[in-house]
Amino acid sequence: MTGFAFAVSAVDGRARRGSLETAHGIVDTPAFMPVGTAATVKAMMPGSVAATGAQIILGNTYHLMLRPGAERIDRLGGLHRFMNWPGPILTDSGGFQVMSLTGLRKMTEDGVVFRSHVDGSYHDLTPERSVEIQRLLDSDVTMVLDECTPFPADHATAAASMRMSMRWAERCRRAFVAREGYGLFGIVQGSVYPDLRRESADALRAIGFDGYAVGGLAVGEGREATFATLDATLAALPEDKPRYLMGVGKPEDIVAGVVLGVDMFDCVLPTRSGRTAQAWTAGGPVNIRNARHGEDTRPLEQDCPCPACRNHSRAYLHHLVRAGEILGAMLLTWHNLQYYQRLMAGLRTAIAGGELAAFVAEFERRRLQGDIPPP
Repeated sequence: MTGFAFAVSAVDGRARRGSLETAHGIVDTPAFMPVGTAATVKAMMPGSVAATGAQIILGNTYHLMLRPGAERIDRLGGLHRFMNWPGPILTDSGGFQVMSLTGLRKMTEDGVVFRSHVDGSYHDLTPERSVEIQRLLDSDVTMVLDECTPFPADHATAAASMRMSMRWAERCRRAFVAREGYGLFGIVQGSVYPDLRRESADALRAIGFDGYAVGGLAVGEGREATFATLDATLAALPEDKPRYLMGVGKPEDIVAGVVLGVDMFDCVLPTRSGRTAQAWTAGGPVNIRNARHGEDTRPLEQDCPCPACRNHSRAYLHHLVRAGEILGAMLLTWHNLQYYQRLMAGLRTAIAGGELAAFVAEFERRRLQGDIPPP
């Protein structure tokens, strides 16, 4: 057998509870993947990430190909050994980062030639090279190289961009070396145009992939357009394969995505927020820098098992942030990742028990209630 096994064990409406079996372990879905851009989840040790409940993390092809280099990581035993993360790893193709290099790249049908933001050196990233890099990294889940269509884009521009991505996807499929426990995901593009999204999904299904991602959203189109486009896209994807919504990570957006049938998410939001004094809680985001926390002896969240909540007060976290201490970023990042994993575990339990509607209602009630100030 090649590829990996994905099984849906329960459904509630369109939401699915399932599992993805990879070469480096099982991922319970719906799942949130912490982002480890440069072979590290910022401000966290690998064991700390695992302690939050995370089963899979995301690495970045663009950054790792520049330093330390895919061939070096391969010689050192692969990304899992290199960063001491024994669990599954998904790597993005590098396309999004390359497309963001305005003025430093040239795109053709063959691929993209770009200048490194690190040292100015030139690199050629083709669909075949992207897949090769991800194989050298030993990624459990490889992503096809695609163009993330900029927003706004008119229909003709979006169509041309999407169709080139589909041609690249076919080249990635041919270049991918099938192995047991390893899989290749296609990426649906088409901007905010439902007909283009359906065309893209049909093209990817015809090629055949181990999973399907929805890309090119949350790039400025607004939340209503994001979820209308997502809704139309998911309806065109196979039900027996995992579905991955790329780069969408606010808790309320994750919940909405799960309700529509998304299985996998990633976002830098919880880790980036941890480094900027923002904690995510059931009552919404909390800016721990604010003066009202200066003498608050309560934990961030009463029922959270993370070290920040278990061992420290809001007053101490406030002090760390105000003093610029690294420990503040570490504790807040741990808390945020723990909150996200608790949210995913709650969603999985609710789906399995047929109680998703009640879970969502309680989630919304607490979110709208906000962070209750001390008496």
